[in-house]
Amino acid sequence: MTTASVARWSATALTAGLCLSLAAPAAAAPGGPRGAAPTTIALLGDTPYGDAQRLEFPALVDDIDADPRVRLVLHAGDVKSGSTTCDDARFADLAALYGTFDDPFVLTPGDNEWTDCHRPAAGGYVPTERLEAVRDVFYPEPGRTLGTQAMPVTAQSQAQPGHAAYVENVLFERSRVVFATVHVVGSENGLAPWTGIGDRPAERVAEFEARRAANLAWIAAAFDEAERTDAAGVVLLLQAEPVASPGFQAERDLIVREAAAFGRPVLLAHGDEHRYEEERRYAGVPNLTRLETFGDTATEWLRLTVDPRTPEVFSWEPQTVATT
Repeated sequence: MTTASVARWSATALTAGLCLSLAAPAAAAPGGPRGAAPTTIALLGDTPYGDAQRLEFPALVDDIDADPRVRLVLHAGDVKSGSTTCDDARFADLAALYGTFDDPFVLTPGDNEWTDCHRPAAGGYVPTERLEAVRDVFYPEPGRTLGTQAMPVTAQSQAQPGHAAYVENVLFERSRVVFATVHVVGSENGLAPWTGIGDRPAERVAEFEARRAANLAWIAAAFDEAERTDAAGVVLLLQAEPVASPGFQAERDLIVREAAAFGRPVLLAHGDEHRYEEERRYAGVPNLTRLETFGDTATEWLRLTVDPRTPEVFSWEPQTVATT
């Protein structure tokens, strides 16, 4: 074990939870097979970004639902733009909209739905209060996704009692690959000062430190599970790229160490910067690839295929929603 061991959790608890969630036959599994057959996924982020894209979004849902290959939808956070309000009615509308996908819908939060809600244009909310609202609205049943065919997942709140608040961090397995959502957001991962309501550094930093501890434990857990199951690969879904800066350095360092030690393909998927981008050999690790999905659009998405029978395991294709 490396120094990451301090972030380890109870392997027994996670193993038990995963065994329960993976007990159904592969053919019956929503979200794709649990065996070696490939799974195709729709990868989104930063959408709908404003009211105009909210009106366009049902066409995106229809486009993805019409693709017979897609079995799962992943959203890399920012369910709204930073200049629209963070009110309960908007959250409820968006959660209901995401629930219209035929396939299971997995979301990791972004900064626009809570971290940046202190801004006057967003309504001048206390970010920590909006984070609780996000959890209530978008994660109403911990351990279960949104979507018409919701699927069971292992939530950190269930598997690690020391991090009981983190219903948004989930883990599951498809096509011999371990998937984990990790609550890492923009605005320097929540360290940026609050403005519209006046900064509250003690509250802001306490939230950041608690979430960082949970995230490090969850990243370590994902790789532990991948090693335990001899997984073909790992997918980590974050909102923001973990760059080399104070808000992200610990997460970045742990991902780099764990990916290098794992040795098999690792995909770091994220959004936040609103551009489709891929970066292989991320941070100098040969088996680590960074994939940023489209953002600020309701007409583009990535079709991600996970195939453990191939050496690279992961492949993807940009998709455009047909317009009339």
